[in-house]
Amino acid sequence: MQGEVFNQSTWVALKAADLYYKQNKSQKEISEILQVSTSTVSRLLKRAAKENIVSFVIQEPYAECLDLKRKLKSKYGLKEVIVVPPINDPEDKEAVKQTVALEGARYIQRIITPEDILGIAWGGTMYYLIQYLNPCRKTAASFVTLHGSLSCYDCELDVRTLVSRIAMAFGGKYHYLISEGLVASSQSIQMLLQEENIKRIFSLFNKITISASGIGSFYPEANSPLAQRQYLKPQEFEELQELGVYGDLMLRFFNKEGQECNSSLKDRTLAISLECYRRIPCKIVAASGVHKAHTIKAALKGELIDVLLVDYHLARAINN
Repeated sequence: MQGEVFNQSTWVALKAADLYYKQNKSQKEISEILQVSTSTVSRLLKRAAKENIVSFVIQEPYAECLDLKRKLKSKYGLKEVIVVPPINDPEDKEAVKQTVALEGARYIQRIITPEDILGIAWGGTMYYLIQYLNPCRKTAASFVTLHGSLSCYDCELDVRTLVSRIAMAFGGKYHYLISEGLVASSQSIQMLLQEENIKRIFSLFNKITISASGIGSFYPEANSPLAQRQYLKPQEFEELQELGVYGDLMLRFFNKEGQECNSSLKDRTLAISLECYRRIPCKIVAASGVHKAHTIKAALKGELIDVLLVDYHLARAINN
């Protein structure tokens, strides 16, 4: 009982909690109202929480997002997982993709430093991510393409366009491969690798500290953009299917184990190798849509992801 004499009364703790949490008063305002110091107000608010005068509850589905984050991070040994809460219309696939891209933009701007070299891949998610970058938060990092161009796709989604835009948003430097991502033969690749520009870019691959990309799905259905347009010839697509393709990253096709498919495309692709890619310290993959669950699991098995950003429904599918 003797110690209680020197404590502030429960009533004062209750009053401080009411002023702070219900009436939105600042701690300075509360100190003036209660005629105590601001440090005492802080102690009163901590006491109110400790003694359950006030309680805090994270509502669903937000609480489940945090639970899924913890489970996926632990299960797959990831550095970070961000599970984006569901939007009002989960059937709006573009809107879902945009919410994931927005969190990706925020995450990159939180972690990037001027010493970093960030490698970027092509795609719609990356396009949105770059659109959401805050241009007021400059970081003079360097940016490099992870693969060659895709002339069969819209220019705004091409990796050369994206790398110049992300560098502009950050106020940094950019470097890109000047050739197509898929060439006619392995001999053509060997010739290209002798060109000074390409040799310089490939030397940068070993110095990349952060990478950012989306991911294409080929299983259980071929939903990847690379399967939907004229990138692959019919015989190339059939070859990948026979080899058990599950998805694509940086124009590299991988199987259920997250290992690169040993197809005729492997030595004709101008892109970072999966071996070099795995050595990047922070590999960020942003994805949306439950159809990508099997592909994400395969990529995780192959250690192709360090930081995973996904929508709520995809996170649930991966966790099952």
